[in-house]
Amino acid sequence: MKTFAPHTTIAAALVLSLCAASASAQKQTLTADANASKVAMTLKTNHDIVNGTFHLQSGTIDFDRSSPALSGSVVVSTVGGDTGNGSRDKKMSKDVLMVDKYATVSFAPKSYTGTIAPTGDSSIQVTGIFTLIGQPHEVTIPMQIHIDGAACTAKAHLIIPYVQWGLKDPSFMMWKAEKEATVDLTLVGKIS
Repeated sequence: MKTFAPHTTIAAALVLSLCAASASAQKQTLTADANASKVAMTLKTNHDIVNGTFHLQSGTIDFDRSSPALSGSVVVSTVGGDTGNGSRDKKMSKDVLMVDKYATVSFAPKSYTGTIAPTGDSSIQVTGIFTLIGQPHEVTIPMQIHIDGAACTAKAHLIIPYVQWGLKDPSFMMWKAEKEATVDLTLVGKIS
């Protein structure tokens, strides 16, 4: 039977613990600060451009730089959407977003392509499930990420074909809205 010197056993244990620590250090979570994050919506019409804001309810994204898999969710409250026009907001909430039945819109990331740098700027493509009025839609969203220590900002720009996805067209009489809305999401948070 072969025996190992104590210093060899200690060195092997140290190497194994460093490898384990390195492997677990790759798994990280971005937790968004709902108050610092922003959700902006733009809808073009034949009369003007409607700009609105919504409130981020929660956002966590789990990632590992050594794997393309993502998990977590980004949840936006549809209640209290604000375009600066009370009657329009009431119509949007009741007739278009149906907030009484669907109080949130969500995105569940599944995977990404590209590289997430440990610090500085990165550009990736995130694929996941966007759920709007209870209906899931697979989308791929370009995302810009900036990491500075534990601080992280992730920005996404997406075009939502809301009428095609089952929402009511808000057009009426001479006021005509485009059938797609643009959403700009800015998640500001910490990585742990």
